[in-house]
Amino acid sequence: MISRPSYPLIGAMLAALAAIALAAYVAWQVTRPVPVATVGSSASLAVAGQISIGGPFALTDHKGKSVTDTDYRGKLMLVYFGYGFCPDICPTELQNIAVALDEMGGKSAEVQPIFITVDPERDTVAFLAEYVENFHDRLVGLTGPRPEIEKAATAYRVYHARAKTGPDDEDYLVDHTGYVYLMGRDGSFLTMFRGATDPKKMAQTIAGYIGGSG
Repeated sequence: MISRPSYPLIGAMLAALAAIALAAYVAWQVTRPVPVATVGSSASLAVAGQISIGGPFALTDHKGKSVTDTDYRGKLMLVYFGYGFCPDICPTELQNIAVALDEMGGKSAEVQPIFITVDPERDTVAFLAEYVENFHDRLVGLTGPRPEIEKAATAYRVYHARAKTGPDDEDYLVDHTGYVYLMGRDGSFLTMFRGATDPKKMAQTIAGYIGGSG
């Protein structure tokens, strides 16, 4: 994760610790892919009967088109939350996603890679239009009003918080959860990948779901 603020408030620290604990618990629950037979048909899948990941969103893609999660039904969704001004982690993860898709060959047509910003103030439609081109021609960048971004982040259990780096309003980084989520053809949660997962392993796991998910 990107470095946190030097002097965070106690409330922010507690929220961060809670989010980290939640992410660790979910990761432990889904260390291996969920068997296809157990995947539900609802918008999100309960993990161990306690935690749900995924859900509806209404955002704007990098071409300026209003989209919802239902626009991607029929394909697996490979979802990553991050931001365009991220100095290293986000570009690395997006590149890994691109390599994984290329590793899959023709099967990658069954997968829709999606990048959802947690920094919509800077990641405008125009910015994302140029940004996603750096990684893969099928990568969709999504932005939108802050409330809609928050709904999506909450649905996917994504923690994010600004870390000031200077005196100006735009002097900040964003600390955020770094998992890549694999969602079924019906929008249900299948599994997720930790940061820096080997693209070949990611491709193999995704390929295992093609033809029988959701």
